[in-house]
Amino acid sequence: MSCWDTLGAYALRSLGYGERALPTTDFTLCQQATLIGSGMIWNLYFGAVALGAGFVLAVAVALARTSDSPWLRRPAGWFIFLFRGSPLFIQFFFAYFLFLSLKGRFDWADPLTSAWLGATLVLFLNTAGYSAEIFRGALQAIPRGDLEAADAYGLTGWTKFRRITFPTMLRLAWPAYTNEAIFLFHATALVFVSGFPAIQQKGDALYYAQYFADKTFNPFVPYPILAGYFILVTLSIVGLFWLGSQRLNRHLPSPSGRWRAKFQVIR
Repeated sequence: MSCWDTLGAYALRSLGYGERALPTTDFTLCQQATLIGSGMIWNLYFGAVALGAGFVLAVAVALARTSDSPWLRRPAGWFIFLFRGSPLFIQFFFAYFLFLSLKGRFDWADPLTSAWLGATLVLFLNTAGYSAEIFRGALQAIPRGDLEAADAYGLTGWTKFRRITFPTMLRLAWPAYTNEAIFLFHATALVFVSGFPAIQQKGDALYYAQYFADKTFNPFVPYPILAGYFILVTLSIVGLFWLGSQRLNRHLPSPSGRWRAKFQVIR
């Protein structure tokens, strides 16, 4: 089978399309790269959905955490402490067995035992907890002068939040939030070993990397391929967040002149 045939047979196998039987002998580099890349589709899904939904919840929790009302501030603090204080691996196992106990009692709980929903929910809550603390720190770091200027212009309520508070919070939190996005996508590699099963061998990238490592007794080929895919994802995240940073800071003057290396002289 040529590499083009391998791509056609296995590129979308993790989604249930193409060849159903996995290769069992004569493993080629193309087969390993294609199947591990196919599994990366699930890792991208886990990370993108959890990050997008977690952003909304994180902003809400951060606002509640900085609220004057203890009825909002204390539950938000407990939520952040719970998901920042416990290991993500333990959260996966606890959630899976909790969903498994609910599966036989409630029909709506059946999808929760599948990785596409259950694992995504855990990642969503985890990143919301970490991101909420990042946004809380950014809210507290907003210059008081900016808020006083907004009050002087008569901006209040939602208008003040949309035009002053929220954009400033994002600018301050963006570097730390970029790191959280990278860590979240790396954490998607834990889904396969977290208890959530790979139904019909529709696993993520680590599932296929471990399959080849077990079959060939050589982990030095599939795992570097897996690492290479994650490096490409990391570079993509850095690039996308750099574009977001440029957008958030478009009102600031851009540096002019040619770049010059400056060396500190030790005296």
